[in-house]
Amino acid sequence: MKTVMENMTAQHRVAWRSFPTGPVTAAYKRMVDAGEVRRDDAQVALAAKFDALHGSLTSLPPVPVRSDEPTEGSFKNSSPLLRLLARSLAHAQSFLRKKFHLWSFGPPPRGIYIHGPVGVGKSFLMDLFYASVSVPDDNSCCTNDSHKHINITKRRAHFHEFMLDVHHRIFVYKQEHPQGDAIPVIAQQLAQEAQLLCFDEFQVTDVADAMILKRLFLLLLDLNVVVVATSNRSPDALYEGGINRSLFLPFIDMLKHTFDIFSMGDSGKDYRLENRADGQSYFWSNSDIHGDNNTNNNIQAQLEEIFGSTASGTEAEIIPVLFGRTVQVTRLNDRCAWFDFSELCYQPLGAADYISLCRRFPVIIMERVPQLDANHLNEARRFVTLIDACYESRTRLVLAAQVPLDELFVDFEAQVESSDRDEELIVNEKGGNSSSFATTMIRTKEGEYYEWSATGRIGVSLAQLSSANDLAFSFRRAASRLVEMGGNEWGRQF
Repeated sequence: MKTVMENMTAQHRVAWRSFPTGPVTAAYKRMVDAGEVRRDDAQVALAAKFDALHGSLTSLPPVPVRSDEPTEGSFKNSSPLLRLLARSLAHAQSFLRKKFHLWSFGPPPRGIYIHGPVGVGKSFLMDLFYASVSVPDDNSCCTNDSHKHINITKRRAHFHEFMLDVHHRIFVYKQEHPQGDAIPVIAQQLAQEAQLLCFDEFQVTDVADAMILKRLFLLLLDLNVVVVATSNRSPDALYEGGINRSLFLPFIDMLKHTFDIFSMGDSGKDYRLENRADGQSYFWSNSDIHGDNNTNNNIQAQLEEIFGSTASGTEAEIIPVLFGRTVQVTRLNDRCAWFDFSELCYQPLGAADYISLCRRFPVIIMERVPQLDANHLNEARRFVTLIDACYESRTRLVLAAQVPLDELFVDFEAQVESSDRDEELIVNEKGGNSSSFATTMIRTKEGEYYEWSATGRIGVSLAQLSSANDLAFSFRRAASRLVEMGGNEWGRQF
């Protein structure tokens, strides 16, 4: 008589027979059979969706080469007649290029926009798809001969990092062409670098980013770039409540008409939480870590052990950051940097700074992490951004906090109140929530560049209710990622 487990295994094997045989589903099946992941219907459906996209990449048209012929912008200071002729010429060139590609290759494949709550497998499946697409002269990603190799250029990035890259390209372009239009040039650069763009954690919390995205994505699609994105928000909820959102609505319409929208549902499952932390990356005590009690002494000893004995001495290291800025590290060795929470989260730092630190150090220790409530809203935003940077780069983040992990983040509810002089964001605990991941760069009177998300100033990013309403997603994602990052196998080699 067969055991219950044998019956379940037999049923499970039968269920796989009806599955598609594409590379993403095949990779997913191997992981399920090996017990590495648990079979999930929404993940199975998304894997099949990725298989279809993988197959259609064989007919992907090449990227049109940017022409050196005169464009409308070349005649900016000319007579209205010349500008009209230039506009007509540019439209004709664009029309002919599109027709040529359609006749030769057919229309480019539709991208996929995947949305759903945290921990349901959005990024996991996108990464399986990304690995199944080989770059030129690299067949290591696909070992099954039954699956045709797709050799195209590709790029996978956290959306936060991607927008920083775009802003830096704009910054560099404007240094040489102060009056020029950087977006078409940047779109061409991006298209030449990657025909497939995969974005994790797509979000829009800033009107300047919203305007950049609307133009940039239209140009990328025109250049036959295939885009895949994951997000916690559905397209209709992007930039919800944001300032001048009406200007962004055409982008949402474009997204819904040119992308396949895939919802992962809201099952309430967070698969990251099934693999609990091993206790070696998150320590807590309700008193100052440098106190005399045994718990604090034990925590300090474990942090010292993680840090290691090879220190660089008292000399600080200056880490270069985008836009000509730097961030200073005072306690470090060749593999680890040690910070107080105030050093990284009370200062006007943003994603660019944290990404640079993660590239330099495979391990980051942070002590004196407070409970992140309404009194630490700006610090919470920066801390969540740091967690995202560590997660994307597989940097081990070791925390010594004042509360247990499940009490670290306190929910907020936020509303904007207007006065005759300005708008002010009112934040209360225990409600909805909030955050800003705006990546727009602002220039101070001293000529220094900062991210809006790093300033925390009323009237800049915090005055935007859209930014405030995103912290709910951010807190849940950050807590979920901290659990996953506490596993024994987490981190990169060093």
